Amino acid sequence: MKTAVLDATAMLALFFDEPAAEKMEHLFHAASEADRPVYISAVNWAEVVYKMERKHGAVGLQTARQFERTTPLEVVPVDRDLAEAAALLKNTYKLGLADACAAALAKSKKAELITGDHEFKALEKEIKINWLK
Repeated sequence: MKTAVLDATAMLALFFDEPAAEKMEHLFHAASEADRPVYISAVNWAEVVYKMERKHGAVGLQTARQFERTTPLEVVPVDRDLAEAAALLKNTYKLGLADACAAALAKSKKAELITGDHEFKALEKEIKINWLK
């Protein structure tokens, strides 16, 4: 299993039972079997949590928290190095801040970024992208 970094669209596909949910379930199953983490930046996790709470209230927030505690999902804090790498990617590729954090984390972990967000198209030569459909 390759090291994987998620953006918010990948997690929300799972939580909102979108067409890519099955692919995400397989990813987490494989990560559990391999005893390997699946990474998400704290900024992207904030997007997931606020959207879960906005759509499903306190139950949505609890669902996200429970998932994070009981799966191989690892929320990575944004330190100075990651923040500066994200800033450079944001300026170079005209990304939103959260997307830049996801890309910077994938680059720093030499991981594939799992996303359904086509904002990342410009980064295909910079990082490996595993597209959700």
